[in-house]
Amino acid sequence: MAEQVTKSVLFLCLGNICQSAIAEAVFRKLVTDQNISDNWRIDSAATSMYELGNPPDYRGQACMKKHGIPMSHVAQQVTKEDFATFDYILCMDESNLRDLNRKIINYDPQKQLIIEDPYYGNDADFETVYQQCAWCCRAFLETVH
Repeated sequence: MAEQVTKSVLFLCLGNICQSAIAEAVFRKLVTDQNISDNWRIDSAATSMYELGNPPDYRGQACMKKHGIPMSHVAQQVTKEDFATFDYILCMDESNLRDLNRKIINYDPQKQLIIEDPYYGNDADFETVYQQCAWCCRAFLETVH
């Protein structure tokens, strides 16, 4: 019997209620649809403490519902242990990347390095975040699968 290889990915943004929560939900659905969810540990977190304990932004939840993607998450902060236990830590924007002082890896075939925070935007901005997360999660999975 072949040994099951588990990989892990942590998506990060400032509050863990917009971009990273959407990316987590999109990636979780992607691996579930490919029947490889048992091979993955998937989570998301915040670099700040602003939204700890809160659910994802209601606009992000509405966008995910529109795309048929389940979303069940409570905002949490990244920990020192996360750096030792996750294979991949993917930041959503430059400020979070600077906060973590991590090397950027671009998985977006559209070559957009940043997934902008939609918090102060509208429904279309959340749709843009969803589309970028969908492109990037597919490209990331193809790279590491």
